[in-house]
Amino acid sequence: MIDAVRNAFRLPDLRRKLLITLGILVIYRLTSHIPVPGVDRAALSNIFSSNQLLGLLNLLSGGSLQYFSVMAMGVYPYITASIIIQLLMPIVPQLEALGKEGEAGRNKLNQYTNILTIPLAALQAFGQSSLLANASGGTKVLKEFGFVQYPLATVAIILTLTAGTMLAMWMGQIITQEGIGNGVSIIIFGGIIASMPQNVINTYVQGGVLQLLIFAIVTVLTVAIIVLVQEGQRRIPVQYGKRVRAMRGNRLMVVGGQSTHVPLRVNSAGMIPLIFASSMLIFPSTIASYFIYSTVSWVNGVANFVYRLFSPQYTLYWPLYFLLVVAFTYFYTDVVFRQQNLPETLQKQGGFIPGIRPGQNTERYLNKVLSRITLVGALFLGFVAILPWLVHLGFGLGAASRAASSTLLISSTGLLIVVGVVLDTMKQLEAQLLMRHYEGFIRR
Repeated sequence: MIDAVRNAFRLPDLRRKLLITLGILVIYRLTSHIPVPGVDRAALSNIFSSNQLLGLLNLLSGGSLQYFSVMAMGVYPYITASIIIQLLMPIVPQLEALGKEGEAGRNKLNQYTNILTIPLAALQAFGQSSLLANASGGTKVLKEFGFVQYPLATVAIILTLTAGTMLAMWMGQIITQEGIGNGVSIIIFGGIIASMPQNVINTYVQGGVLQLLIFAIVTVLTVAIIVLVQEGQRRIPVQYGKRVRAMRGNRLMVVGGQSTHVPLRVNSAGMIPLIFASSMLIFPSTIASYFIYSTVSWVNGVANFVYRLFSPQYTLYWPLYFLLVVAFTYFYTDVVFRQQNLPETLQKQGGFIPGIRPGQNTERYLNKVLSRITLVGALFLGFVAILPWLVHLGFGLGAASRAASSTLLISSTGLLIVVGVVLDTMKQLEAQLLMRHYEGFIRR
Protein backbone atom coordinates (compact mmCIF):
# COMPACT_ATOMS: atom_id res chain seq x y z
CA MET A 1 0.00 0.00 0.00
CA ILE A 2 2.85 2.39 0.88
CA ASP A 3 4.60 1.55 -2.40
CA ALA A 4 1.41 2.29 -4.33
CA VAL A 5 1.07 5.74 -2.71
CA ARG A 6 4.75 6.46 -3.31
CA ASN A 7 4.49 5.46 -6.97
CA ALA A 8 1.32 7.55 -7.36
CA PHE A 9 3.08 10.70 -6.16
CA ARG A 10 5.72 10.19 -8.86
CA LEU A 11 3.09 10.59 -11.60
CA PRO A 12 1.88 14.20 -12.10
CA ASP A 13 -1.78 13.38 -12.87
CA LEU A 14 -2.15 10.92 -9.99
CA ARG A 15 -0.33 13.31 -7.66
CA ARG A 16 -2.87 15.96 -8.65
CA LYS A 17 -5.78 13.59 -7.86
CA LEU A 18 -4.34 12.75 -4.45
CA LEU A 19 -3.67 16.39 -3.60
CA ILE A 20 -7.22 17.37 -4.63
CA THR A 21 -8.63 14.62 -2.39
CA LEU A 22 -6.46 15.60 0.59
CA GLY A 23 -7.06 19.33 0.02
CA ILE A 24 -10.85 19.03 -0.06
CA LEU A 25 -10.75 16.76 2.99
CA VAL A 26 -8.71 19.37 4.90
CA ILE A 27 -11.12 22.14 3.84
CA TYR A 28 -14.07 20.06 5.00
CA ARG A 29 -12.47 19.38 8.37
CA LEU A 30 -11.72 23.10 8.82
CA THR A 31 -15.27 24.15 7.96
CA SER A 32 -16.63 21.51 10.33
CA HIS A 33 -15.25 23.60 13.21
CA ILE A 34 -17.09 26.79 12.23
CA PRO A 35 -20.10 26.86 14.61
CA VAL A 36 -23.56 28.14 13.82
CA PRO A 37 -24.09 31.55 15.54
CA GLY A 38 -25.68 31.45 18.97
CA VAL A 39 -24.53 27.95 20.03
CA ASP A 40 -23.90 27.26 23.72
CA ARG A 41 -20.84 24.98 23.54
CA ALA A 42 -21.10 23.79 27.16
CA ALA A 43 -24.75 22.73 26.76
CA LEU A 44 -23.89 21.06 23.44
CA SER A 45 -21.14 19.04 25.12
CA ASN A 46 -23.53 17.93 27.88
CA ILE A 47 -26.22 16.70 25.50
CA PHE A 48 -23.70 14.72 23.47
CA SER A 49 -22.38 12.97 26.58
CA SER A 50 -25.86 11.61 27.38
CA ASN A 51 -27.43 10.99 23.94
CA GLN A 52 -26.19 8.06 21.81
CA LEU A 53 -28.60 8.90 18.98
CA LEU A 54 -26.76 12.16 18.41
CA GLY A 55 -23.59 10.08 18.27
CA LEU A 56 -24.99 8.21 15.26
CA LEU A 57 -25.92 11.49 13.56
CA ASN A 58 -22.44 12.77 14.36
CA LEU A 59 -20.95 9.71 12.64
CA LEU A 60 -22.92 10.33 9.43
CA SER A 61 -22.05 14.04 9.53
CA GLY A 62 -18.34 13.24 9.52
CA GLY A 63 -17.88 14.43 13.11
CA SER A 64 -19.32 17.93 12.55
CA LEU A 65 -22.51 17.70 14.60
CA GLN A 66 -20.63 17.68 17.91
CA TYR A 67 -19.61 21.28 17.18
CA PHE A 68 -23.00 22.13 15.58
CA SER A 69 -21.04 23.71 12.78
CA VAL A 70 -22.20 24.82 9.36
CA MET A 71 -21.46 21.21 8.30
CA ALA A 72 -23.48 19.75 11.19
CA MET A 73 -25.67 17.57 8.93
CA GLY A 74 -22.83 16.54 6.65
CA VAL A 75 -23.95 14.39 3.73
CA TYR A 76 -26.75 12.62 5.66
CA PRO A 77 -29.61 14.33 3.71
CA TYR A 78 -27.88 13.33 0.48
CA ILE A 79 -27.69 9.72 1.72
CA THR A 80 -31.40 9.84 2.58
CA ALA A 81 -32.20 11.20 -0.89
CA SER A 82 -30.13 8.42 -2.45
CA ILE A 83 -32.05 5.81 -0.45
CA ILE A 84 -35.38 7.26 -1.62
CA ILE A 85 -34.29 7.24 -5.28
CA GLN A 86 -32.96 3.67 -4.97
CA LEU A 87 -36.22 2.49 -3.39
CA LEU A 88 -38.29 4.22 -6.10
CA MET A 89 -36.33 2.73 -9.01
CA PRO A 90 -38.06 -0.70 -8.96
CA ILE A 91 -41.44 1.04 -8.51
CA VAL A 92 -41.20 3.88 -11.06
CA PRO A 93 -40.50 2.54 -14.60
CA GLN A 94 -39.00 5.86 -15.75
CA LEU A 95 -36.36 5.78 -13.01
CA GLU A 96 -35.57 2.12 -13.72
CA ALA A 97 -35.14 2.96 -17.41
CA LEU A 98 -32.74 5.78 -16.53
CA GLY A 99 -30.65 3.33 -14.50
CA LYS A 100 -30.14 1.24 -17.65
CA GLU A 101 -29.12 4.15 -19.90
CA GLY A 102 -25.48 4.16 -18.87
CA GLU A 103 -23.61 7.31 -17.93
CA ALA A 104 -26.33 9.70 -19.16
CA GLY A 105 -28.99 7.92 -17.11
CA ARG A 106 -26.83 7.91 -13.97
CA ASN A 107 -26.19 11.63 -14.38
CA LYS A 108 -29.93 12.26 -14.57
CA LEU A 109 -30.54 10.18 -11.44
CA ASN A 110 -27.79 12.10 -9.65
CA GLN A 111 -29.49 15.34 -10.66
CA TYR A 112 -32.79 14.15 -9.17
CA THR A 113 -30.94 13.11 -6.00
CA ASN A 114 -29.30 16.53 -5.71
CA ILE A 115 -32.65 18.31 -6.09
CA LEU A 116 -34.31 16.06 -3.50
CA THR A 117 -31.46 16.72 -1.08
CA ILE A 118 -32.39 20.42 -0.69
CA PRO A 119 -35.85 20.02 0.94
CA LEU A 120 -34.63 17.05 2.98
CA ALA A 121 -31.69 19.12 4.25
CA ALA A 122 -33.98 22.02 5.20
CA LEU A 123 -36.37 19.66 6.98
CA GLN A 124 -33.57 17.98 8.93
CA ALA A 125 -32.01 21.36 9.76
CA PHE A 126 -35.27 22.44 11.37
CA GLY A 127 -35.63 19.14 13.25
CA GLN A 128 -32.09 19.05 14.64
CA SER A 129 -32.17 22.73 15.55
CA SER A 130 -35.53 22.30 17.32
CA LEU A 131 -34.16 19.36 19.28
CA LEU A 132 -31.02 21.15 20.37
CA ALA A 133 -32.74 24.49 20.97
CA ASN A 134 -35.28 23.29 23.50
CA ALA A 135 -33.67 21.19 26.17
CA SER A 136 -30.46 19.83 27.55
CA GLY A 137 -31.01 19.61 31.28
CA GLY A 138 -32.89 22.89 31.17
CA THR A 139 -30.19 24.69 29.16
CA LYS A 140 -30.81 25.69 25.55
CA VAL A 141 -28.11 24.84 23.04
CA LEU A 142 -29.52 27.41 20.59
CA LYS A 143 -30.66 30.49 22.45
CA GLU A 144 -32.34 32.19 19.49
CA PHE A 145 -34.46 29.69 17.59
CA GLY A 146 -38.17 29.60 16.83
CA PHE A 147 -40.29 31.06 14.05
CA VAL A 148 -42.51 32.91 16.54
CA GLN A 149 -39.88 34.69 18.62
CA TYR A 150 -36.83 34.70 16.34
CA PRO A 151 -38.00 34.28 12.71
CA LEU A 152 -34.96 35.85 11.05
CA ALA A 153 -32.46 33.94 13.21
CA THR A 154 -34.34 30.69 12.61
CA VAL A 155 -34.40 31.13 8.84
CA ALA A 156 -30.69 32.03 8.90
CA ILE A 157 -29.81 28.87 10.85
CA ILE A 158 -31.84 26.62 8.53
CA LEU A 159 -30.35 28.21 5.40
CA THR A 160 -26.83 27.96 6.85
CA LEU A 161 -27.17 24.27 7.65
CA THR A 162 -28.79 23.52 4.27
CA ALA A 163 -26.01 25.39 2.46
CA GLY A 164 -23.45 23.42 4.49
CA THR A 165 -24.97 20.14 3.35
CA MET A 166 -24.96 21.21 -0.29
CA LEU A 167 -21.34 22.34 0.07
CA ALA A 168 -20.38 19.00 1.62
CA MET A 169 -22.20 17.15 -1.17
CA TRP A 170 -20.42 19.27 -3.79
CA MET A 171 -17.06 18.55 -2.16
CA GLY A 172 -17.80 14.84 -2.22
CA GLN A 173 -18.71 14.95 -5.89
CA ILE A 174 -15.50 16.84 -6.70
CA ILE A 175 -13.50 14.11 -4.95
CA THR A 176 -15.37 11.43 -6.93
CA GLN A 177 -14.81 13.18 -10.27
CA GLU A 178 -11.38 14.75 -9.87
CA GLY A 179 -9.82 12.84 -6.99
CA ILE A 180 -9.43 9.25 -5.84
CA GLY A 181 -12.23 7.21 -4.26
CA ASN A 182 -15.90 7.79 -3.46
CA GLY A 183 -16.25 11.36 -2.23
CA VAL A 184 -19.20 10.88 0.15
CA SER A 185 -17.55 7.88 1.82
CA ILE A 186 -14.23 9.70 2.12
CA ILE A 187 -15.87 12.67 3.85
CA ILE A 188 -17.46 10.34 6.43
CA PHE A 189 -14.12 8.51 6.65
CA GLY A 190 -12.31 11.76 7.47
CA GLY A 191 -14.65 12.51 10.37
CA ILE A 192 -14.26 9.02 11.83
CA ILE A 193 -10.47 9.14 11.66
CA ALA A 194 -10.40 12.59 13.25
CA SER A 195 -12.52 11.41 16.20
CA MET A 196 -10.73 8.11 16.87
CA PRO A 197 -7.97 9.45 19.17
CA GLN A 198 -10.53 11.17 21.39
CA ASN A 199 -12.67 8.03 21.39
CA VAL A 200 -9.75 5.96 22.65
CA ILE A 201 -9.05 8.50 25.40
CA ASN A 202 -12.71 8.50 26.43
CA THR A 203 -12.74 4.70 26.55
CA TYR A 204 -9.70 4.69 28.83
CA VAL A 205 -11.05 7.42 31.13
CA GLN A 206 -14.54 5.91 31.45
CA GLY A 207 -13.64 2.19 31.46
CA GLY A 208 -10.01 1.94 32.51
CA VAL A 209 -7.30 -0.33 31.15
CA LEU A 210 -9.58 -3.39 30.91
CA GLN A 211 -12.12 -1.53 28.80
CA LEU A 212 -9.37 -0.18 26.54
CA LEU A 213 -7.85 -3.67 26.19
CA ILE A 214 -11.23 -5.16 25.24
CA PHE A 215 -11.71 -2.33 22.74
CA ALA A 216 -8.28 -2.96 21.19
CA ILE A 217 -8.79 -6.74 20.88
CA VAL A 218 -12.25 -6.37 19.38
CA THR A 219 -10.94 -3.72 16.96
CA VAL A 220 -8.06 -5.88 15.71
CA LEU A 221 -10.28 -8.95 15.29
CA THR A 222 -12.95 -6.89 13.54
CA VAL A 223 -10.41 -5.41 11.10
CA ALA A 224 -9.11 -8.89 10.26
CA ILE A 225 -12.63 -10.24 9.66
CA ILE A 226 -13.61 -7.15 7.62
CA VAL A 227 -10.61 -7.54 5.30
CA LEU A 228 -11.25 -11.29 4.95
CA VAL A 229 -14.93 -10.85 4.07
CA GLN A 230 -14.43 -7.75 1.91
CA GLU A 231 -11.86 -9.58 -0.22
CA GLY A 232 -13.77 -12.89 -0.33
CA GLN A 233 -15.32 -13.89 -3.65
CA ARG A 234 -16.84 -16.83 -5.49
CA ARG A 235 -15.33 -17.35 -8.95
CA ILE A 236 -17.83 -18.57 -11.54
CA PRO A 237 -16.05 -20.26 -14.50
CA VAL A 238 -16.94 -18.86 -17.93
CA GLN A 239 -16.09 -20.40 -21.31
CA TYR A 240 -16.11 -18.41 -24.55
CA GLY A 241 -16.93 -20.33 -27.72
CA LYS A 242 -14.65 -20.27 -30.73
CA ARG A 243 -15.64 -17.98 -33.59
CA VAL A 244 -14.33 -17.62 -37.12
CA ARG A 245 -13.63 -14.02 -38.12
CA ALA A 246 -12.88 -12.85 -41.68
CA MET A 247 -9.62 -10.90 -42.00
CA ARG A 248 -8.08 -8.92 -44.84
CA GLY A 249 -6.99 -10.87 -47.86
CA ASN A 250 -9.86 -13.36 -47.54
CA ARG A 251 -8.13 -14.98 -44.59
CA LEU A 252 -10.08 -16.56 -41.76
CA MET A 253 -9.01 -16.45 -38.14
CA VAL A 254 -10.35 -18.48 -35.23
CA VAL A 255 -10.85 -16.28 -32.17
CA GLY A 256 -12.23 -16.95 -28.70
CA GLY A 257 -12.27 -20.29 -26.99
CA GLN A 258 -10.55 -19.04 -23.84
CA SER A 259 -11.64 -19.72 -20.27
CA THR A 260 -12.03 -17.11 -17.57
CA HIS A 261 -14.15 -16.48 -14.49
CA VAL A 262 -16.68 -14.00 -13.11
CA PRO A 263 -15.88 -12.95 -9.52
CA LEU A 264 -18.97 -12.62 -7.29
CA ARG A 265 -18.00 -10.87 -4.06
CA VAL A 266 -19.24 -12.10 -0.70
CA ASN A 267 -20.03 -8.52 0.23
CA SER A 268 -20.91 -6.74 -2.99
CA ALA A 269 -22.68 -3.92 -1.13
CA GLY A 270 -19.64 -2.74 0.85
CA MET A 271 -20.48 -0.46 3.79
CA ILE A 272 -23.55 1.08 2.07
CA PRO A 273 -26.13 -1.12 3.92
CA LEU A 274 -24.71 -0.02 7.26
CA ILE A 275 -25.12 3.64 6.33
CA PHE A 276 -28.60 3.02 4.89
CA ALA A 277 -29.77 1.13 7.99
CA SER A 278 -28.44 3.84 10.30
CA SER A 279 -30.22 6.46 8.24
CA MET A 280 -33.51 4.55 8.32
CA LEU A 281 -33.36 4.10 12.11
CA ILE A 282 -32.50 7.76 12.64
CA PHE A 283 -35.36 8.95 10.43
CA PRO A 284 -38.27 8.18 12.87
CA SER A 285 -36.40 9.87 15.71
CA THR A 286 -35.69 12.88 13.52
CA ILE A 287 -39.39 13.22 12.67
CA ALA A 288 -40.35 12.71 16.33
CA SER A 289 -37.91 15.45 17.36
CA TYR A 290 -40.08 17.99 15.49
CA PHE A 291 -42.94 17.35 17.93
CA ILE A 292 -41.09 16.32 21.08
CA TYR A 293 -41.71 19.70 22.75
CA SER A 294 -45.28 20.16 21.54
CA THR A 295 -47.72 21.76 23.99
CA VAL A 296 -50.36 19.14 23.06
CA SER A 297 -50.00 16.36 25.61
CA TRP A 298 -50.76 13.36 23.38
CA VAL A 299 -48.53 14.63 20.56
CA ASN A 300 -45.74 15.15 23.08
CA GLY A 301 -46.25 11.64 24.48
CA VAL A 302 -46.20 9.90 21.10
CA ALA A 303 -43.15 11.89 19.97
CA ASN A 304 -41.23 11.04 23.15
CA PHE A 305 -42.16 7.35 22.81
CA VAL A 306 -40.99 7.16 19.17
CA TYR A 307 -37.84 9.16 19.92
CA ARG A 308 -36.86 6.83 22.75
CA LEU A 309 -37.93 3.65 20.94
CA PHE A 310 -35.51 4.26 18.08
CA SER A 311 -32.63 5.09 20.40
CA PRO A 312 -29.57 2.87 21.07
CA GLN A 313 -30.36 2.92 24.81
CA TYR A 314 -33.28 0.53 24.17
CA THR A 315 -32.78 -3.18 23.39
CA LEU A 316 -35.30 -3.19 20.50
CA TYR A 317 -33.03 -0.86 18.53
CA TRP A 318 -30.34 -3.50 18.05
CA PRO A 319 -32.44 -6.35 16.54
CA LEU A 320 -34.03 -3.79 14.21
CA TYR A 321 -30.58 -2.56 13.25
CA PHE A 322 -29.43 -6.12 12.50
CA LEU A 323 -32.50 -6.93 10.38
CA LEU A 324 -32.29 -3.67 8.43
CA VAL A 325 -28.60 -4.21 7.66
CA VAL A 326 -29.30 -7.74 6.37
CA ALA A 327 -32.27 -6.53 4.30
CA PHE A 328 -30.37 -3.60 2.79
CA THR A 329 -27.42 -5.87 1.97
CA TYR A 330 -29.67 -8.10 -0.15
CA PHE A 331 -31.50 -5.11 -1.63
CA TYR A 332 -28.37 -3.16 -2.64
CA THR A 333 -26.62 -6.29 -3.95
CA ASP A 334 -29.64 -7.05 -6.12
CA VAL A 335 -29.73 -3.47 -7.44
CA VAL A 336 -26.03 -3.55 -8.35
CA PHE A 337 -26.32 -7.00 -9.95
CA ARG A 338 -29.30 -5.93 -12.07
CA GLN A 339 -27.45 -2.83 -13.26
CA GLN A 340 -24.52 -4.97 -14.42
CA ASN A 341 -26.89 -7.17 -16.50
CA LEU A 342 -24.28 -9.93 -16.45
CA PRO A 343 -26.25 -12.81 -18.08
CA GLU A 344 -27.13 -10.69 -21.11
CA THR A 345 -23.57 -9.39 -21.42
CA LEU A 346 -22.15 -12.91 -21.37
CA GLN A 347 -24.62 -14.07 -24.03
CA LYS A 348 -23.79 -11.14 -26.33
CA GLN A 349 -20.05 -11.87 -26.02
CA GLY A 350 -20.49 -15.58 -26.70
CA GLY A 351 -19.69 -16.62 -23.15
CA PHE A 352 -21.42 -19.30 -21.13
CA ILE A 353 -21.09 -21.09 -17.81
CA PRO A 354 -20.17 -24.76 -18.36
CA GLY A 355 -23.23 -26.95 -17.79
CA ILE A 356 -25.64 -23.96 -17.73
CA ARG A 357 -27.62 -22.80 -20.74
CA PRO A 358 -27.32 -19.10 -21.67
CA GLY A 359 -30.19 -16.73 -20.97
CA GLN A 360 -32.69 -17.27 -18.18
CA ASN A 361 -30.96 -20.43 -16.89
CA THR A 362 -27.72 -18.48 -16.44
CA GLU A 363 -29.59 -15.66 -14.71
CA ARG A 364 -31.29 -18.07 -12.30
CA TYR A 365 -28.00 -19.82 -11.55
CA LEU A 366 -26.12 -16.57 -10.87
CA ASN A 367 -28.97 -15.28 -8.67
CA LYS A 368 -28.92 -18.51 -6.68
CA VAL A 369 -25.16 -18.38 -6.13
CA LEU A 370 -25.26 -14.67 -5.33
CA SER A 371 -28.08 -15.18 -2.81
CA ARG A 372 -26.13 -17.87 -0.94
CA ILE A 373 -22.83 -15.99 -0.70
CA THR A 374 -24.61 -12.73 0.11
CA LEU A 375 -26.06 -14.42 3.20
CA VAL A 376 -22.54 -14.61 4.64
CA GLY A 377 -21.88 -10.96 3.81
CA ALA A 378 -25.24 -9.83 5.20
CA LEU A 379 -24.80 -11.70 8.49
CA PHE A 380 -21.28 -10.31 8.75
CA LEU A 381 -22.46 -6.72 8.29
CA GLY A 382 -25.26 -7.30 10.81
CA PHE A 383 -22.73 -8.68 13.29
CA VAL A 384 -20.53 -5.62 12.90
CA ALA A 385 -23.56 -3.35 13.35
CA ILE A 386 -24.58 -4.86 16.70
CA LEU A 387 -21.03 -5.54 17.91
CA PRO A 388 -21.19 -2.91 20.72
CA TRP A 389 -24.36 -4.52 22.09
CA LEU A 390 -22.80 -8.00 21.92
CA VAL A 391 -19.66 -6.81 23.69
CA HIS A 392 -21.79 -5.14 26.34
CA LEU A 393 -23.77 -8.36 26.93
CA GLY A 394 -20.82 -10.73 26.65
CA PHE A 395 -18.49 -8.92 29.01
CA GLY A 396 -21.20 -7.63 31.34
CA LEU A 397 -19.99 -4.05 31.26
CA GLY A 398 -21.44 -2.04 34.08
CA ALA A 399 -23.37 1.20 34.13
CA ALA A 400 -20.17 3.20 34.46
CA SER A 401 -19.04 1.98 31.08
CA ARG A 402 -22.43 2.35 29.38
CA ALA A 403 -21.32 5.70 27.99
CA ALA A 404 -18.21 4.02 26.64
CA SER A 405 -20.42 1.75 24.55
CA SER A 406 -21.28 4.84 22.53
CA THR A 407 -17.60 5.17 21.68
CA LEU A 408 -17.49 1.49 20.80
CA LEU A 409 -20.58 1.93 18.64
CA ILE A 410 -18.97 4.61 16.56
CA SER A 411 -15.78 2.58 16.32
CA SER A 412 -17.50 -0.65 15.20
CA THR A 413 -19.74 0.97 12.58
CA GLY A 414 -17.05 3.43 11.62
CA LEU A 415 -14.40 0.73 11.45
CA LEU A 416 -16.20 -1.00 8.60
CA ILE A 417 -16.51 2.32 6.79
CA VAL A 418 -12.82 3.11 7.35
CA VAL A 419 -11.57 -0.30 6.18
CA GLY A 420 -14.01 -0.36 3.25
CA VAL A 421 -13.02 3.13 2.10
CA VAL A 422 -9.30 2.36 2.40
CA LEU A 423 -9.64 -0.90 0.44
CA ASP A 424 -11.78 0.68 -2.31
CA THR A 425 -9.53 3.71 -2.60
CA MET A 426 -6.37 1.60 -2.80
CA LYS A 427 -7.95 -0.59 -5.49
CA GLN A 428 -8.77 2.50 -7.54
CA LEU A 429 -5.25 3.81 -7.03
CA GLU A 430 -3.66 0.51 -8.06
CA ALA A 431 -5.96 0.36 -11.12
CA GLN A 432 -4.78 3.83 -12.14
CA LEU A 433 -1.15 2.78 -11.67
CA LEU A 434 -1.68 -0.41 -13.66
CA MET A 435 -3.30 1.51 -16.52
CA ARG A 436 -0.40 3.95 -16.71
CA HIS A 437 2.10 1.12 -16.54
CA TYR A 438 0.53 -0.48 -19.60
CA GLU A 439 0.48 2.87 -21.40
CA GLY A 440 4.20 3.27 -20.79
CA PHE A 441 4.82 -0.29 -21.99
CA ILE A 442 2.88 0.33 -25.23
CA ARG A 443 4.77 3.55 -25.95
CA ARG A 444 8.06 1.74 -25.69
